[in-house]
Amino acid sequence: MENNKLNRDVNKLHIAVFPWLAQGHLLPFFQFSKFLVQKGHRVSFITTPKNHTRLPKNIIPSNLSHLITFVDLPLPPVDGLPDGAESTADLPIHKVPFLKKAFDGLQPNLTKFLQDSGHDITWIVHDFACYWLPPLANRLGIKLVFFSIFNATSMAFALPPSEMASDYRSRPEDYTVVPKWWKDMPYEVAFKLHEIKSHWDCMDSDVSDFQRIKEVVQGCHILLVRTCPEFEPESLSLLKTLHNKPVLPIGLLPPFEPREDGDHNRWEALKLWLDCRKDKSVVYIALGSELSLSQESMHELAFGIEKSGLPFVWVINNRPLVEGKLGLNIIPSGFETRVSDRGMIWWGWAPQLRILAHPSVGGFLTHCGWSSVVEGLGLGLSLILFPGGSSDMGLMARLLHGMGIGLEIPRDEKNGWFSSDSVAESIRRVMVDEEGEAIRVKSGHEMRAIFGNVEVQNKYSNEFVEFLVRYSTESTR
Repeated sequence: MENNKLNRDVNKLHIAVFPWLAQGHLLPFFQFSKFLVQKGHRVSFITTPKNHTRLPKNIIPSNLSHLITFVDLPLPPVDGLPDGAESTADLPIHKVPFLKKAFDGLQPNLTKFLQDSGHDITWIVHDFACYWLPPLANRLGIKLVFFSIFNATSMAFALPPSEMASDYRSRPEDYTVVPKWWKDMPYEVAFKLHEIKSHWDCMDSDVSDFQRIKEVVQGCHILLVRTCPEFEPESLSLLKTLHNKPVLPIGLLPPFEPREDGDHNRWEALKLWLDCRKDKSVVYIALGSELSLSQESMHELAFGIEKSGLPFVWVINNRPLVEGKLGLNIIPSGFETRVSDRGMIWWGWAPQLRILAHPSVGGFLTHCGWSSVVEGLGLGLSLILFPGGSSDMGLMARLLHGMGIGLEIPRDEKNGWFSSDSVAESIRRVMVDEEGEAIRVKSGHEMRAIFGNVEVQNKYSNEFVEFLVRYSTESTR
């Protein structure tokens, strides 16, 4: 009886959470779910069985664990999708379109779950991929929040005004120029051709990612963006102008270590090594858990790191190369020996936040994933920008470079080629050269004051939940 009262209390909502099948999406959605249960709301977290095992469930306080339910939706088999693959982390980029087809196949089981829930679930917080969700939710009387894990600048670039023709951008080349609606914006952003072509390879040929985003934005009641107005006020304002619905910041969702470091001895050894270095002298290099480079590119990057002459920690994940296999010589022969006096290579998953927070680390050579950028700037680190070829990472690099927060490593527009010399020069400029002082000051002070202020960022999360409750209350009158 007490539970029924809770269900009918509009101030205590039951919210379904439905992320895309990638670790970079699952974790922010789970972090957001934690925030909801801390406010007393109930959450049904919906994903596949294997992805549920990857969630850091220990971050949910034990006294609140009864408020979150994990709903398993098994992926249907799809020709071309390897057995056991349930996340982009399980696949090379050219196999991701098959994962999107399988994700679309979740619709019947999701429909059954929502129908069986009766009218208990009033909101679904969802990701970009489920373009088929708005008509389903409308039929069931459920309201939608599209939660963009991308920042407002990327969203404003990707989303044309609803009245604009659907074929305005139909080729990769169309995304390499600033869009028509990008008026009076302080920074110009666009993809380089090699970036958007790489992203094209991971899109479903039947429904592009841009079409998916367009459908979910048009069909949602609220657009929620992982950003804050202190960082990109113009982009948030543009989003509100382009789309006739509430556009709200959720804040930057200050990061957490997603799992316990399973090898305490490795961390202690690295910590001792870092303790012997000068403050802000070490550059940390990590290209995300899912970026794959060719062996040639890995070697060129390694030579550039070596030529920089600076101390470094380089995290290398055990993922296949672009060529589709694990390379025995993923780094040049003899590289580790030559740099052993000033460099450390960490193979596999690393406790990134612990490393970034060490006083000796002053720079971050990053693939420009938004979560990594939030982590780095939250700790006041200077950024060397080496964007990955998928998602919005190229747009992120243009934005950060334009804002003077980081320096992008020069690459060929068409094929993405770069030189070891340009890598070395970029690292040195950001870390030690006089020309990089402005970047070091802006990232270390101005950006840290925004990204590292947990109280301010949590304020936006609080305001969104209050808005959601108020919206629900008003819609029941």
